[in-house]
Amino acid sequence: MTDILVENGTVVAVAYKENMDKTSTIKANKVILATGGCSYSKTGSSGEGYEIAKRLGHHITKIQPSLVPLICKEQELCASLEGLSLRNVKMDIKNQENKKVIYEDFGEMVFTKKGISGPIILSGSAHLLRTKQVETLLKDHKIILQIDLKPALSDEILDKRIQKDFSEYKNKQFKNSLDELLPKKMIEPMIALSNIPKEKRVNEITKKERQNLVQLLKKFTLTLTDFGKIEEAIITAGGIDVKEINSSTMESKLIKGLYFAGEIIDVDAYTGGFNLQIAYSTGYTAGKNKLEKNM
Repeated sequence: MTDILVENGTVVAVAYKENMDKTSTIKANKVILATGGCSYSKTGSSGEGYEIAKRLGHHITKIQPSLVPLICKEQELCASLEGLSLRNVKMDIKNQENKKVIYEDFGEMVFTKKGISGPIILSGSAHLLRTKQVETLLKDHKIILQIDLKPALSDEILDKRIQKDFSEYKNKQFKNSLDELLPKKMIEPMIALSNIPKEKRVNEITKKERQNLVQLLKKFTLTLTDFGKIEEAIITAGGIDVKEINSSTMESKLIKGLYFAGEIIDVDAYTGGFNLQIAYSTGYTAGKNKLEKNM
């Protein structure tokens, strides 16, 4: 389909290409536009539905990637940890400008070549997207992400745990004392961030150095700079303005006989099947009402 034809505010036909040179039409008084968003264009969803709706007078809200990986300023660090999955960690996304927490979650995340991804990050991206002036805040490096690598332990208990490990490895070098505390891939980067010389003997590490290590484990901090590309996004935020759609029937308030379903509409939710449910529910409602009106 290449277009929807309308006369006197009512759908009358759809246009389609038979081949590269010939366009044909099919009479229709009811059409459901369910062409999806811009995410996963390889599935056939590349955003052409927005243009069709726009030509028919509908307003398209800003199209943005959602449930998408996040890009970090510390790309060299993230690249060194690429592929490392962290489970059972606590995450906070914070606005440094007003000192408020934008989103917090507990679960699994993974490092990518340019930043971070995984379930809690994808959900966090949906919240971050709705933050006022988020593009400026990201550009100015005002949004940080803090990871608590040991959320089950308080600072005090974690310090005691580290002291216990250090007592067992007291004659070893610092670089050889973290095997039970961290994933192997994370040890070298964490040593560098701790500012404790890797060759230093464990029994020579000061209380202040040890407490700094505790804070590093409890507040592993990354600076967020951007969202991943829309091609990487699970869903598209934005689309046909819901104010222009009858939510009871999914019929356009502007064009009689035109219905909408799925991600082409400006409705999106978190990861976990909620967006599929939106597609199923709007599709069912549009189809049911389209059929009822034909009977």
